[in-house]
Amino acid sequence: MIDKLEMFLAVAKEGHFGRAAATLGITQPSLSAGIKQLEAQLGVLLIFRGARYGGLTPEGQAALVWARRIVGDARQLRDEMRATRHGLTGQLRIAVVPTALTWAARLAARYGAAHPNVGLTILSRASVEILKMIEDLQVDAGISYLDNEPLGRVSAVPLYDERYSLVVPADHALAGAGVLDWAGLDGLRLCLLTPDMQNRRIINRRLADAGVTPLAMVESNSTVVLVSQVLAGGWVTILPQDIAGFLAQGKPLALVQLAPEGPGHAVGLIAPWREPHTPVLEALLTEARRMVS
Repeated sequence: MIDKLEMFLAVAKEGHFGRAAATLGITQPSLSAGIKQLEAQLGVLLIFRGARYGGLTPEGQAALVWARRIVGDARQLRDEMRATRHGLTGQLRIAVVPTALTWAARLAARYGAAHPNVGLTILSRASVEILKMIEDLQVDAGISYLDNEPLGRVSAVPLYDERYSLVVPADHALAGAGVLDWAGLDGLRLCLLTPDMQNRRIINRRLADAGVTPLAMVESNSTVVLVSQVLAGGWVTILPQDIAGFLAQGKPLALVQLAPEGPGHAVGLIAPWREPHTPVLEALLTEARRMVS
């Protein structure tokens, strides 16, 4: 039944039989047959369908919760048995908010050194996407904000508190400023992350609290694009200090520290709430704790 539940999860995620079949590497007729067999085993209709996918039935919505749990448990059993026989092996998938990619690289380097037989896939995603991907078993863990928006039930390891810098051209009038109040950003031509990014929502609140209406005529979901825009001239951007320092290194740019407005927002490693975790994931959580201890 596990393979049929995997098919069901793929269809629920993709909302399309053809795309689901492609992600599983099987034909669409095989997928449709597998879903019908699962429905026959459970005795209920899981998916509305006519000429195309029509969504999950109420029974399908309930089955989706069980399918995620059962498939997750099956994968955990497989990983634990493999670890018992061969040590830690396999693939670990981590989704990361763009502003935390430098921390993800550090964690991956430490983890890879300790467990060289585990492959790592690191994806840059918005915080909302990360939670959805964890729920849908598309990734094993994420690095995201811990205290700004609801996370649901997850295991979490705090990594750092986010503080911010203004990134400006080296010849900008503000380049020599030591620390700048947020109110001092009024009137600047800003390029910022897109509104779907949690970092942008945090920055919008900081600006609003300072009485500043952001003039963001360029938006991107990539921090690299933002820094490139500053290099092109005429723009400045706001980024967390760590990623700002990394992206500005060796370039004709200057960083201006923005005065803290209360506590910084915590960023950390999150994983599905499960006791115990798979050996591969537990090792990642342990390495994250060691990195900040």
